[in-house]
Amino acid sequence: MHEYIGAVHIHSNYSDGTGAFPDIIRAASEVGLDFIMMTDHNTLRPKKDGWEGWQQNVMVLVGYEINDRADRNHYLAFGLDKTVGVRIPAQEYVRRVRERGGVGFIAHPDEERSSMPEHPPYPWTAWDSDAFDGIEIWNHMSEWMEGLTEENKFQRFIHPLRSITAPPPKTLARWDALNRTRRVVGIGGTDAHAHKADVMGFFDVEVFPYKVMFKSIHTHVLLDEPIRIMEDEHFEEDKRRLHDALRQGHCFVANSYYGNARGFAFYATTATETWQQGDFILFPGEGKLALHVELPQRARLRLLRNGACVTETETRELTHTVRETGAWRVEAWIDDRGWIYSNHIRIGHEDGSC
Repeated sequence: MHEYIGAVHIHSNYSDGTGAFPDIIRAASEVGLDFIMMTDHNTLRPKKDGWEGWQQNVMVLVGYEINDRADRNHYLAFGLDKTVGVRIPAQEYVRRVRERGGVGFIAHPDEERSSMPEHPPYPWTAWDSDAFDGIEIWNHMSEWMEGLTEENKFQRFIHPLRSITAPPPKTLARWDALNRTRRVVGIGGTDAHAHKADVMGFFDVEVFPYKVMFKSIHTHVLLDEPIRIMEDEHFEEDKRRLHDALRQGHCFVANSYYGNARGFAFYATTATETWQQGDFILFPGEGKLALHVELPQRARLRLLRNGACVTETETRELTHTVRETGAWRVEAWIDDRGWIYSNHIRIGHEDGSC
């Protein structure tokens, strides 16, 4: 597989971010990202203004973040040429994104914070919708703000990357449950805005620069064929393939601040076939299928079935013989901090359930 590392969920000065596109792209290039996925609120103007495409060896993809009338149910939509409408219920814009060939992910689904009245939570409540492709299982800014207190705020402002530990357990449990019945892809987001803070009334300090945020939570996308870098004539085709890979769950989430996750692999094999993250496998019978994990470095590896830990060990490689159906995924931890979160390999029955 060909692996590409990117930052998803980014805001610019087209909405409530502080950075212009050239500055954001420069930061992504300096960090070494392969792609960025922009998501300004309720607008595709950056795309109309020509910002989507190859820029400084970075694949710039322009989507947008949708919300309902109550400013809740935030949804990251990609692969669209026009917005799907405003002031409509979440169920409706989720449906329209899919009907128009886009791919969409629920943003920060389980926010609950109450410590910052000026920054209220934006949870997802429209769970009766079933047309979303996936959910943002890990959002850097959301976790940072959820854990903010008067006692720790100085350290969290000074060290925004060290403040991030793991995705919310509630979100992971919800994600595991959803995958019992259908594929729901997990992605990671930075939610970068490059917020500025007033220091003693004298000047503004950029607390979360894009370049800093781009060093944390990444979404790694796996493709069968390589992207043709800086070849404009192939951009639309390669963009479609990257969107399709995300839709299919051929991706995983990693916090690169704690270790380089490039090269991680989670796949299943029988004697004749191989499957990867995001795939569904009809259960072939006990002992006929094996799950394999390969880590770039030694870490605490957890193999989970339907959200329950099946095995946990300190290692770089693992092979597990499958004896029952389920939605299987992998977590890797370094020094009690979450590092890698795979998407599920779903092993189930004729009706598609696990």
